[in-house]
Amino acid sequence: MDDLWERVIAWDNLWLAFRKAARGKRGCLPAAHFEHQVADRLIRLQAELRSGTYTPGGYTHFYIHEPKRRKISAAPFRDRVVHHALCNVIEPVLDRTFIAHSYANRNGKGTHRAIDHLQACAQKHRYFLRMDIVRHFPSLDHALLRAELATVIRDARVLWLIDRILASGAGALADEYRMVYFPGDDLFAVNRPRGLPIGSLTSQFWSNCFMNPLDHFVVDTLRCTAYLRYVDDFVVFSSSKRELWAWKRQIQANLAGLRLTAHPGAQVVPVAEGIPWLGWIIWPHRRRLKARNAVKFSRRLRHNLDLYHAGQISFAELDSSVQGWINHVRYGIPGGCAGISLASIPSVDGVAKIFDDSRAARVVRDQRTEQQSTELMRRDNPYHPKPHAEVAIVGMEAEAIGGASEVLVEVPRPAPHHPGFLVRDVIALATFVLR
Repeated sequence: MDDLWERVIAWDNLWLAFRKAARGKRGCLPAAHFEHQVADRLIRLQAELRSGTYTPGGYTHFYIHEPKRRKISAAPFRDRVVHHALCNVIEPVLDRTFIAHSYANRNGKGTHRAIDHLQACAQKHRYFLRMDIVRHFPSLDHALLRAELATVIRDARVLWLIDRILASGAGALADEYRMVYFPGDDLFAVNRPRGLPIGSLTSQFWSNCFMNPLDHFVVDTLRCTAYLRYVDDFVVFSSSKRELWAWKRQIQANLAGLRLTAHPGAQVVPVAEGIPWLGWIIWPHRRRLKARNAVKFSRRLRHNLDLYHAGQISFAELDSSVQGWINHVRYGIPGGCAGISLASIPSVDGVAKIFDDSRAARVVRDQRTEQQSTELMRRDNPYHPKPHAEVAIVGMEAEAIGGASEVLVEVPRPAPHHPGFLVRDVIALATFVLR
């Protein structure tokens, strides 16, 4: 703990921070610009941190609308390197103070484990109370966050850097916050610095730190044995309705001490009615994907297809996006989705359909003979007689979605750099269609 600052500004840590910040961004201009003469830039950054002259730059803001309008703030690339350098060191220290069932933005946790644990709790209790915070990131109070971090981080220089990063994001979400006065406030409470920029690495991590007192209040003070949280969304379970209603009032009072408010519509509900959680509806013994997630994927697929046709992303990037989404769906369906592969199906004009079979998807291909496949391959490419192109047309159907029709989109793969290679491998990615 005494050596935290030296570990933050150590060359090895700054180099690791650069690699993490550049992961998946090597083709972007800010990352490429920093990577040019990266050693010189890291040495300069290290000198600024050591001398106390480091000053963060301004954020770039934009909006997304999935599923609702959100303001995203992107820090300059050099600041993202500093964020990673800081979190590399302080995250393990602070993570040890978190409860076991806080699942967001933590190594070894994540959405899949959160879904599993929630379902396990639903199997043991009759009722649940699900709550979430009103305007979570815009509401996080800087003074309270700084005080919470200072209970664990005692190095003044590390706290100085935290103060610099906090101050750089002050006001980033001012237009997203509606003033709430809490007991004891005066008129000057409106001037309290608040808000963590959505999209920043430090914001995601510090959100967990800010909510840590609530977690311990529910687990240690209320003695709730079935509680879990993902960012600002948390669920408590019990077999007593009266107990859950009492916990709700105490949780609301505790949140007021953190200058946060929960949405007022939270109700005590039987687990048999299903629990909305991280894009799924969870019952004690089954799960169903929310329809809006299928719509979201459909839009993303069309957008990525446009980028692919424009040459802005590679086929590998397109395929990676689709495979990631399918793996997410496969995880949520008991039994998995055996045999799903969008990029390695050895048939040229194959048709695969993933459909719901006792909540487990499976793949059915059309029966096209090897001779037909070979003839089609030779027609397109006389220089390549063997039918090993990676081709498929895939349709998907799940419990919550599918039905009347399917939308199939053909994706031509770029031909290798060979003057006679004319073959066009086709991957058709199906989108879900709502009932």
